[in-house]
Amino acid sequence: MTRRPITSPTASAVGPYSHGIEANGIVYCSGQTPVDPATGSLVVGDVAKRTGQCFDNLFGVLEAAGLGPEHVVKVNVFLTDMDDFDAMNRVYAARFAEPFPARSTIGVASLPLGSNIEIELIAQRG
Repeated sequence: MTRRPITSPTASAVGPYSHGIEANGIVYCSGQTPVDPATGSLVVGDVAKRTGQCFDNLFGVLEAAGLGPEHVVKVNVFLTDMDDFDAMNRVYAARFAEPFPARSTIGVASLPLGSNIEIELIAQRG
């Protein structure tokens, strides 16, 4: 199996990992926090704004791989406060078309950089 790294100027990595890896036609995108690529800092705002930034960063990785949101098959969302679920869910619904990707939303104690949200996804060619 060959792994091809995918790098995007809209994504950030706060450790030794790739923004994405393609293997056998499947693209695995590393989790993205709502980091503004222009400043390198977390965006200021509510969870809806931060969710949008996470997707902007992730869709940039997909674009670097020659893919788009329609190729996404699985999304994992991590929230430090499950009271943010509804606001995140509204942004999620606006970023995808039916049939929506499979998804898990997991409540966690903390996330990198002090973020309240992180999102990762898997996409497939074809």
